[in-house]
Amino acid sequence: MENSVPLHVCHVNKMSIIINRSHAILHSIAILFLIHYRLSFFFQHPQNITIPTLPWLLIFVSELLLYLAWLLSQSHRWRPVYRTVFPERLPADDKLPAIDVYICTADPKKEPSVEVMNTVISAMALDYPPEKLHVYVSDDAGSDATLRCTKEAWNFARYWVPFCRKYGLVTACPDVYFSSSEDGFKGSSDFKAERKKIEEKYEVLKQRIRRIVQESHTDVAANNKLDHSSIIEVISEHHKEKDEVKIPMLVYVSRKKRLSRHHNFKAGALNVLVCHF
Repeated sequence: MENSVPLHVCHVNKMSIIINRSHAILHSIAILFLIHYRLSFFFQHPQNITIPTLPWLLIFVSELLLYLAWLLSQSHRWRPVYRTVFPERLPADDKLPAIDVYICTADPKKEPSVEVMNTVISAMALDYPPEKLHVYVSDDAGSDATLRCTKEAWNFARYWVPFCRKYGLVTACPDVYFSSSEDGFKGSSDFKAERKKIEEKYEVLKQRIRRIVQESHTDVAANNKLDHSSIIEVISEHHKEKDEVKIPMLVYVSRKKRLSRHHNFKAGALNVLVCHF
């Protein structure tokens, strides 16, 4: 393997280790004494027991559960570390590996489609070479509403991704960005005007998504989420105009499902994505 400089360095915080482990040992000793005290109650002579046994037993079981929860929480305190990263050492874009982002959804009637599409848009706005970034929306319900919402999200991403690239936005999620105070170009009139236009487009996007989902609620001919054929659609193929800024590929996927075969829910959907894409 070629010698290369590391992208990060791991540092062990020795002082935190001493403090955390000392506290864990002392706390464990105290717990052992308390367990011994609780258990000794049950081995007393019946004539010496003045407290009802059932409340004592319930308290003891509750404390054991709390002890177990505390013990499991010590794993990340036993050896605390911190890392120093070196983003400037990353290889050139042409040497970076391709990345597939899987976003799973199951039912537009139960899962908020606006939030799901925000996740899709955020994934497409990742700071990564667009030709090596592929986003897959796995719809386990095979819903026409989710497909239409995905197309709407892609149309908005054509404006949102260039906006993020141009101004180097840290927050890639439009819903979080427009509801926060992040504004790195407060003195730029061009930025404010463009931001306002993008925000207006986002409000239109939310209205369209909600209308699509609402229409699917009243559609009696909606797809059967437990019995449908497979669907694979590359969303960008339907757009003929050439964008100034290239955006990642977005693919809508819905696996084949039949009532006679167990589908294993979202885990089964992920298996299909991993095995076939």
